[in-house]
Amino acid sequence: MAIIDGLWHYAVPFIVVLTVLVFVHELGHYLMARRFGVRVEVFSFGMGPELFGRTDRHGTRWRLSLLPLGGYVKFFGDASAASTPRDDLPQMTPEEQAVSFHHKPLSQRAAIVVAGPAANFLFAVVVLAVLFATYGQPFTPADIGTVQAGSAAEAAGLRPGDVIVDIDGRAIERFEDVKAIVSMAPGQPLAVGVMRDNQRVTVTATPKPSTVTDRFGNSYQVGLLGIGRSGLDYRRYDPVTAVWRAVRETADLTTATLVGVGQMIRGERGTEDLGGPLRIAQMSGEVAQTGIVSLIWFLALLSINLGLINLFPVPLLDGGHLLFYGIEAVRGRPLGERAQEYGFRVGLALVLTLMVFATWNDLVHLRVVEFFRGLIS
Repeated sequence: MAIIDGLWHYAVPFIVVLTVLVFVHELGHYLMARRFGVRVEVFSFGMGPELFGRTDRHGTRWRLSLLPLGGYVKFFGDASAASTPRDDLPQMTPEEQAVSFHHKPLSQRAAIVVAGPAANFLFAVVVLAVLFATYGQPFTPADIGTVQAGSAAEAAGLRPGDVIVDIDGRAIERFEDVKAIVSMAPGQPLAVGVMRDNQRVTVTATPKPSTVTDRFGNSYQVGLLGIGRSGLDYRRYDPVTAVWRAVRETADLTTATLVGVGQMIRGERGTEDLGGPLRIAQMSGEVAQTGIVSLIWFLALLSINLGLINLFPVPLLDGGHLLFYGIEAVRGRPLGERAQEYGFRVGLALVLTLMVFATWNDLVHLRVVEFFRGLIS
């Protein structure tokens, strides 16, 4: 019974979330390819052997594969799901070249590749816009309700009743903006502009590094000022404003993700925060149980991360293809087959290494490693 409950509460939400996001991503590639007349041979949900599928009137095989992790589209002219070119490209007939991905102009190939990540960002905007127009966006006025004794805010001279208007030149509209900036800057001095008694005052506050644990049991190091908000509210918007707010929220989440990755690279943030499929499965299950609103937020966040990760200039990812196309644009001709082959091998090694590392973090986080250590000690 426990196994069935685990599958229902964690595996099923994880598969649903992953399937939706992969479908959106691959649909972006598919639609743009069709726009430019490229024949799409396969649209696969999952990886590995086909379980079942059907071929549509355009010759595309829509298939459900054995492993429900990821998915891909395979264009005419591809040798594999990674879009490596077939060896017989030069021998193709004019009719075949007209529908071959690798015979399309550079700009069209680049557009087809970009369309996947772009679809993920667009999906996040649409999802958030619907949420903001129906349920509302969290909106708490950026006025300080409380200041903790001994906190960074107290040391900086912030007071209850102060209204924060900007931090390091970034305009502040709501308390959530303050939290987003401060949490990503532990130990870093910030210029905080506030309105106090109808006068503008600027103070320097250094958020204290602190390890916090969220409701899913994940631990993170964040910056804390030690201030409390005066209340919590949700604002619903008309459709146009909701879309604009969703675009801003998507941009803010993208920036926060890039800042976090940069901090990891510079060694300012622990890599234990990097999660893999097991942690995503855990969080999918936990979020699904908290309600549809939380699940929608989680879906939007994962969609942004999926689009962003795929733009990293790593061969095998969409960003790696764009890197090769950039080199092709500069050189006036594509890289040689051997150079591309080595690039894809390096990219595969990097992706696999990252997956192994993230999965190890998941096992440590879920105390699986600790459990097995206890068995042999």
